[in-house]
Order: sequence, then structure tokens, then C-alpha cells
Amino acid sequence: MSTLSERLIEFNSGRLPEMVALKYEGMAENHFRFFRGTCHLFYEDLAKASPLPLSPLGWICGDLHIENFGSYKGDNKLVYFDLNDFDEAVLAPVCYELARMTASIFIAFDNLGFKPEKALKMAQLYIRDYANTLLNAKAISIEPRTARGIVKEFLNRADHSNEKDLLKKRTISKKRKIILSLEDERHFKLDKKLKSELKSHINEWVQNSDDGPYNYEVISTVFRLAGTGSIGVRRYLFLLKSTNTKNKYLMLDMKQSMQSSVYPYLPVQQLDWPNESERIINIQKRMQQVPAALLSTTRFRGDTFVIQELQPVKDTIKFKQLNNYRDMYQVISDMATLTASSHLRSGGMQGSSIIDDLIAFGKSEEWQSLLIDYAENYAAKVKSDYRQFIKDYKKGLFKQKLADDFIK
Repeated sequence: MSTLSERLIEFNSGRLPEMVALKYEGMAENHFRFFRGTCHLFYEDLAKASPLPLSPLGWICGDLHIENFGSYKGDNKLVYFDLNDFDEAVLAPVCYELARMTASIFIAFDNLGFKPEKALKMAQLYIRDYANTLLNAKAISIEPRTARGIVKEFLNRADHSNEKDLLKKRTISKKRKIILSLEDERHFKLDKKLKSELKSHINEWVQNSDDGPYNYEVISTVFRLAGTGSIGVRRYLFLLKSTNTKNKYLMLDMKQSMQSSVYPYLPVQQLDWPNESERIINIQKRMQQVPAALLSTTRFRGDTFVIQELQPVKDTIKFKQLNNYRDMYQVISDMATLTASSHLRSGGMQGSSIIDDLIAFGKSEEWQSLLIDYAENYAAKVKSDYRQFIKDYKKGLFKQKLADDFIK
């Protein structure tokens, strides 16, 4: 077995073997999906590589790539387009964030069949617009009224989605009751004991948490599969029904929190968070313009989880569905602006650099080409690693290890 595969297996040990098998299957799809599922490799490799250019410290999401931006409904009921995954969030040099995002541009555009020079132009655009936003020193948000181009169309569609659309996709009617559908490939059946405990736990959370929705109770729950990198952690989906409004439902996502993949390789001291879930939601609140609806934490069976509403408006832009290079240009520009805005918004908070330092960083051009070179070279490494992964995957090495873990 290759060293690469040993690293993958070591990282995923301790997660649910039957779900990790689905993670490996997803990673085998293409080298961009492989990149999404191996955030830990990125930071392992970064720690061994020549150092990135010096940069200010900032609160970063840690796993920034082009499909970790999307729409969501804030707790003010408005729809936004913003960074939307904070599982790996930490305090780190902002170049960590920029290097991973820029590498994702090279990898995704190569996966889509675009010529290298077009990917390079997009990477340069991202870095340039990030720097320009820092120079303006003003964090912005993107919602339907302020969005442009494909993002505006995306948000307008999201803004017109409703709970009925979500129910239609995720539920079935059985004995005159609505339940979460097990025909959905993302839903898996739970054993009766776990299902009962989860139902009681969330009902208690609704009643006692200040973040919970009032006058709702759980009527159905399943194991939920979503994303790529986080597949293998415990994740549940709940259907809740209002106890005082007829035919009113909502869905909650409850996801186990793990240590950030960035943490073992950080050069700076981190805050002493109460637990990993508190780390995730507190950094998310700092970086986003408006926090997501029903964002909260809970502890279940000794593990901590992040709870948030599963919304009909929550979605990510799928780049493989964008065929127009000009559309992509606007989206990448918006992503650069939002990245810089998240750093400005959280600047000067408990260790992050002040706005003046971020402005000075945006004004400097010395770091920009060095960072793009690193990202481009790393993208080539990911493609090579993916070929090695596929060789080992086709040999059945991962299946055998997972079978051994399952028996244990």
C-alpha cells in the first residue's frame, strides 16, 4: 500500500466504516472531489513545503474551495450568498485560506477541461479582487438585491424556494403521516434505540435551548449523508412539526464536530474553546455577515454536534453546471470579495490582525505571484496523488481495511 493511502486510512480511522466506504467512492469520482475529501493532506503537505509568503493572521474557514460558497437563510430571514462551511475553521495566516481556494480553482478548471491559461487568469482574478477588497477596507455582503450575474439568478431561485419544495424532495406520506424518505440516497435508516434517543434529545433541546424553534416536536429522523470531507462523522436529519400551526414543518441538521484538520499544523496559539462545536459556530458568526438560522450546539452520547436548519434555500453553485466562462468570471470575483470581507469582518478579534494590517497586505503585490505559483504546483500534486489513490482503490486496499475495521 502506498504512503498516500496509509495517510488517508489513518485520518479516517475512527469514523463510521460503512460511511467512509462511501467517502472513498465519492473521492474516486474525479480529482476535484478527491481534493474536497482530503483537506488534511493539504495542510500536512503545506507544513512540509517551502513556507507561504508572510501574511496577517485571520479567522479562516480552513477548507475554502469553490464549492464551499452558497446560499443560506440568515436568522433575519433574508437569503445570502457567502462562505458556508466552517468545520475546519481556525485562527491562521490568511495565506492558508487563499492557497487552498486558489488551488481549488486550478483543480476544478482542469477537471472541467479548461486550458491552463484560463485557470491561471481565474486564479489571478481571485487574488487581485481579494487584495482590492482589503484595500477598500469595507466588508460587503451579497443578497438578491446586491448580487450580479449568475449569483443573482442563483439567489433569486433560492429566494423563491419554500418549505413545500424541501418536503417534496425529502419526505413521503405514510399512513397519513409525513416522514423522511428512505428512498432518498442521502438518507439511511437508524436502529430503534438510537432513533428514540435522538428524538428525545432534540425534543428536549427545542424546549430548553434559547436557539431552538418554539412549539415544534420531532416526527421523523434519519442518518444523513452530505458533502465529501465530512463523510464518516455522525450526522442526523430531523423532521419537526409545529404543535400550534397546521401543516407547518421544518428540518434540522445535527452534525458531529471533529478537531480541525488544520490544527496540528498551526504556527499560532488557538483560543481555548469549550468544545469543537463552539469553535465552529463562533468562528462562523464572526466571518459571516448574518449567522445561519437556528445555529446552535448540543452534546449527545459524549460527542458535540452543530445544529442548524436544513433550508430550501441552502445550496451551493455547482461549477460543472456552468458552461459560460464569463459567468464563472463573475462568480470567482464575488468569491474573492466575500473571502476578503470575512477577514475584514472578523479583523481585530482575539488574535486576528487589525484592519490596518489587512489593508497593508492588500496593498502589497510581492506575495501574490508566489501564492499563485504554490497553488498551481499543488494542484499538479493533487492530480498525481489522485492517480495513486485510484490505483490503490481499484486494488481493493481500502475495502479490505474498512472490512477489518467493521469486524473490530
